[in-house]
Amino acid sequence: MLRHDRFPARLTQLLAGLCLYGISMAMMVRANLGLDPWDVLHQGLAHRLGLSFGWTVNLVGLVVLALWLPLRQRPGLGTVLNIMVIGTVTDLALAVIPAPEGYIPRFALLGFGIVLNGIAGGAYIGAGLGPGPRDGLMTGFCRRTGLPVKAVRTAIELAVLAIGWLLGGTVGLGTVLYAVSIGWVVHYALPAFAFDKARPQPQPASA
Repeated sequence: MLRHDRFPARLTQLLAGLCLYGISMAMMVRANLGLDPWDVLHQGLAHRLGLSFGWTVNLVGLVVLALWLPLRQRPGLGTVLNIMVIGTVTDLALAVIPAPEGYIPRFALLGFGIVLNGIAGGAYIGAGLGPGPRDGLMTGFCRRTGLPVKAVRTAIELAVLAIGWLLGGTVGLGTVLYAVSIGWVVHYALPAFAFDKARPQPQPASA
């Protein structure tokens, strides 16, 4: 059971993490050096469906949620807000973040985007109000297989990358950097933001 006196702090951390996650996605899009694996999928689907990038993110979240059933994952408030907030914030951020010129500014934007993405993910998962649909797959597989977060997250990212590329999503150097680094960032960000410090994080048994 959640302590009621900590719920406001958990909710604040959740919403901040979700908003920062959306901003980080927009940063990587504007860097134009290759999208992260999930966004390669989102971009490919957006072009095919005629939807905005953010709306496609939200739609994919709904579809991925259905994949929780065999893993016996239970959605929470964080799951619902994830589907509603991230894509919406991404569209808003894309409207205000300019595309930088020159490789140095673009690489800097990409690097900050990747790090912010991992930290934001650790923040909203660590709030303990329910992971997002995509991260529910990660934590569910961790619990079922006993594998560490960094291994499972990287495997999922690489699988999604392949599907997104087949759909026509943009793959580049940024895609590779994200795929090989995001698992490590999330692996170390989760313990820093976990409210339930007594439970080992991010070990699969406590996911």
